Amino acid sequence: MPRGAVNPRARRGEPGLLAQLRRPPGGRDARIMLLAQLMDRTGSGVWGASAVLYFTFVAGLDARQLGLLLGAAGVAGIAGSPLAGRLADRFPVRPLLIGCHLLRLGTLCLLLVCTGLHLLLPVVAVTHLGDRAAKTLEMLFATRVAGERRSTYQALSRSAANAGYALGAGIAAIGLAVGTAAAYRSLILADALSFLVAAALVWRTGEPRGGGSVVARYGGPDAASDPVGGGVGDSAGRPAESPTRSPWRDRGYLLFVLLDVPMNLDDSILGVGLPLWLVSRTAAPHAVVPVFLVINTVLVVVLQVRVSARVTEPRQAAGAVLLYGLTMFASCIVLATATGGGPWAAAAAMLAAAVLVTAAELMRSVSSWELAVSLAPRRARASYLGVAGMSQSVQKSAGPLLLTGAVLTAGPAGWLVLGAAVAALSVVQRRACLRRLEAVLPPSPADRPPVAQPAGGRITP
Repeated sequence: MPRGAVNPRARRGEPGLLAQLRRPPGGRDARIMLLAQLMDRTGSGVWGASAVLYFTFVAGLDARQLGLLLGAAGVAGIAGSPLAGRLADRFPVRPLLIGCHLLRLGTLCLLLVCTGLHLLLPVVAVTHLGDRAAKTLEMLFATRVAGERRSTYQALSRSAANAGYALGAGIAAIGLAVGTAAAYRSLILADALSFLVAAALVWRTGEPRGGGSVVARYGGPDAASDPVGGGVGDSAGRPAESPTRSPWRDRGYLLFVLLDVPMNLDDSILGVGLPLWLVSRTAAPHAVVPVFLVINTVLVVVLQVRVSARVTEPRQAAGAVLLYGLTMFASCIVLATATGGGPWAAAAAMLAAAVLVTAAELMRSVSSWELAVSLAPRRARASYLGVAGMSQSVQKSAGPLLLTGAVLTAGPAGWLVLGAAVAALSVVQRRACLRRLEAVLPPSPADRPPVAQPAGGRITP
């Protein structure tokens, strides 16, 4: 930077990532929870990088059994989010989250003594159920402790989580290089230890106040009593009859959750679609595959806070949904054209697609989080967010099947159809969210009528 030049970030008054991690929204409790998430995700990175190999070489499962095991675990995970939300409406979040960590600690230790599919199925299923429940409870904790700065907290959480996944993958690489059964079991114990440390850290926090309430960031006469207007509307935009209605009877919110499933497809494309497409349909070197994760991790850690800073209210989050769809469409176009060149051209195209998928992920993480909170009534926010968490779980179960069973089989045309479908659904999601927000939020400052200024100089509403 030239001498005398002013750092643009300093001029805007925006602290860097490390400074925000030291002073996150929510203060001490938020800082401890971010550290707990870092430890949790480090263990998850260890297990995620070694689970398939452990089940294959140590537990002795064949490909069919492994597919059944992981599929059943994914289905069990779907129930974790709504179960956690329902419990959080009745019990404090903090002990529930500690219980989820200890539950996963116990089931992972059971893996060391379980052999055979019939024993592994319930253990792995309960582990995944606890994993999804813990993520929902972390979301509820953030919603309560960070208040009106929940988007900033979510960005910091994403950065910490991705750093943890990367650290965990590095630890797993050491054990995988050794390759013995004892080394694999040591990796399981490392994951279990991460849950124990995370539980201890959560124990040091205080139960967030407000029972799910979020400090209102929007004006309006009813903001003090309910930041989202006291209730939510149905799919036609009509206000809900009761602020404590069940999310399962709220068609408007269920529509949001349903449309949010394809808005999470970037996860399966990055983990399943890109590697399989590279090795099966392009001339790119196979050594490019690990770079996808490196690109994703680095960009999320570096850019998530900056992207989140541009989304400060729900209407902007609805606009980010449309950007997500367009970015996903662009990435699918790049993937469809990656088959026509030589190794270097194919590698460049695949890396460009990884960048675009990561850009979509950055926008999705902000929009899904903000809209899930803003569209839920304050008095039933825990149960509503539990239902919203199902979209990621459903995608994790159905997304890989969609990619391997339809998109990759259809070739380049499959990617084009998928991209166009996601872009079209993002338009539908944006319109549905904006229509619902109009019913539950006061108008934005740009839409408010000017106030009258009488001759006496006093402003009257």
